[in-house]
Amino acid sequence: MYIVQIASELAPIAKVGGLADVVYGLSRELELRGNAVEIILPKYDRLWYDQIFGLAPTYNDLWVPWCDGAIRCTVWFGLVHGRKCYFIEPHSPEAFFERGTFYGQWDDPARFIFFSKAALEYLYRSGKRPDIIHVHDWQTAALPVLLYEMYQQAGMPNQRVCHTIHNFRHQGITDGYMLYATGLGHPERYFTHERLRDNFNHFALNLMKGGIVYSNFVTTVSPTHAWEARFTDQSFGFGETLHIHQSKFGGVLNGLDYEAWNPALDPMIAAPFDAVDIDRREANTKALRERCNLTDSDKPILAYVGRLDSQKGVHLIRHALFYAMNHDAQFVLLGSSPEPETNDHFRHIAGWLSPNRDIYIEVGFNEQLAHLIYAGAHGLVVPSIYEPCGLTQMMAMRYGAVPIVRRVGGLADTVFDWDYDSRPRDQRCGFVFDHPDFDGIESALQRFFGLYTNSPKLFRTLQRQAMGRDMSWRLPGQHYLDIYEHIRHR
Repeated sequence: MYIVQIASELAPIAKVGGLADVVYGLSRELELRGNAVEIILPKYDRLWYDQIFGLAPTYNDLWVPWCDGAIRCTVWFGLVHGRKCYFIEPHSPEAFFERGTFYGQWDDPARFIFFSKAALEYLYRSGKRPDIIHVHDWQTAALPVLLYEMYQQAGMPNQRVCHTIHNFRHQGITDGYMLYATGLGHPERYFTHERLRDNFNHFALNLMKGGIVYSNFVTTVSPTHAWEARFTDQSFGFGETLHIHQSKFGGVLNGLDYEAWNPALDPMIAAPFDAVDIDRREANTKALRERCNLTDSDKPILAYVGRLDSQKGVHLIRHALFYAMNHDAQFVLLGSSPEPETNDHFRHIAGWLSPNRDIYIEVGFNEQLAHLIYAGAHGLVVPSIYEPCGLTQMMAMRYGAVPIVRRVGGLADTVFDWDYDSRPRDQRCGFVFDHPDFDGIESALQRFFGLYTNSPKLFRTLQRQAMGRDMSWRLPGQHYLDIYEHIRHR
């Protein structure tokens, strides 16, 4: 099968969140199964160019119709760790992708609508006719609209689109400019409840809604989150739209790239280990304490790695830190927030607690330290308010850090409680709580610390079971291939 992934991120060259890891990991898995896979991305000025092999122009004069004229683009080709990637570089005064950042610009809808149009124009002009076009999140949600309203009639009648929504919160709200700029026109056709009109603002177009309406199949990134999106407020207003299109909507759990995340081969950690030789993991715990200037002791290390925002339950992360400090444990935090005041708050906590060598806080992100935390910490807390899938708990389990999570979204699909889950004991892999409050997280932390302190052999068993869970792309890759085959024959 010939599959083209079109996305705004790809690990490791353009990464903001889990979307980048998913596009890379899924593409690799599909290739391993014998499919031809290509990836189309914007040519940002802040790509990690040292990770792109053989970057060179492959299509010099791609003229993309836009507004009352056309914008000339150059399409570049390069390999990213073996993945075949095409990068679209527009030459225009708007400098769409020369902003020193990926997102957060006032004209983000225009930037990514143009990218969607340019990606389709490249496929059309170059004669590429993939069986499946797989688009991701709102940034490329305009593509199925353009494909079925314009390019299908122009010579692309057989292409089918799978649209994966990684986060319903960000939807791509815009105005009629999209209709003018892309040449769609006919606002009376698109400003309707059945098509692109936003469900709350009847004077706005919603790109993600367009992706849901026009795609052949829509997925989100875990089965539980698919249910939450339809029946709770976690779809941020798309409940009715998903109900209408329920026959083509489902959840496919993300996988973890076992090539990038392998404690037996990881060059970023102090000592390799696996579930059989888990005692070697202690060298990473020692290295983590040295790296973070923690007291050398036998206390359990609890950690948090990731964004510090409301979605992630930042108040519960802070509470877990102080709970650990008050219960003879150590805590390591690595993360940052899009809100400067939250970063300042955690820097203040770090300064205030600076004499305490059982607490380490680093505001920012450090890939090597993240790997060492997973390999050296005993537990990782993930108290999300909502979590479409989550990769950090998978990374933690892969490295033997026991996850302590809230039962929501993909966390519910990947972490099964040691004490209370209905699955057989040998399938349980962490600690789970239900309510997003202090009592809820304390109930799980108390059981985590209790098992570590009172039953070290059982705690080792739990670590091994967490490491033994298959969270690779093997099963998700097959699920996506089943979806592709389904929509190819519709």
